[in-house]
Amino acid sequence: MPMGTSSSVESLYAEVQQFYARHMHLLDAGDGEGWALTFTEDGSFAPPSLPEPIVGRDALATGVNKAAAALAEAGEVHRHLLSMVWVQPREDGELSVRSYAQIVATPRGGSPRLHLMCVCDDVLVRVDGELRVRERRVTRDDRHP
Repeated sequence: MPMGTSSSVESLYAEVQQFYARHMHLLDAGDGEGWALTFTEDGSFAPPSLPEPIVGRDALATGVNKAAAALAEAGEVHRHLLSMVWVQPREDGELSVRSYAQIVATPRGGSPRLHLMCVCDDVLVRVDGELRVRERRVTRDDRHP
């Protein structure tokens, strides 16, 4: 589907990139509540490590806060890096976004290593003019889909 003029394509892509930059900074800072607010109220996140998606902001925030506490206890920092962001506007106004997600883990006093390489499939929607994740599905490269 055509995305429109060159300037509208560039503007949308820049907006999506800025959204993800903020989104991942909140995650890596362990700000579960702030990160959860970047989802719709009923947003879902289907990570490869769980049998069922996590649904709703409260559950999303709790998951991030627990993970941040576990990483702090282990003395390790994780950074989520999104690349190859492919934005596909849909006729209903929603955005399908596919990206590669790298998680780099750095132990305190140690060297960084690639922890995981994944594909992230999102549906982004606008809520009060702001982008939000309605649905996220993450698949790991080392596992069969």
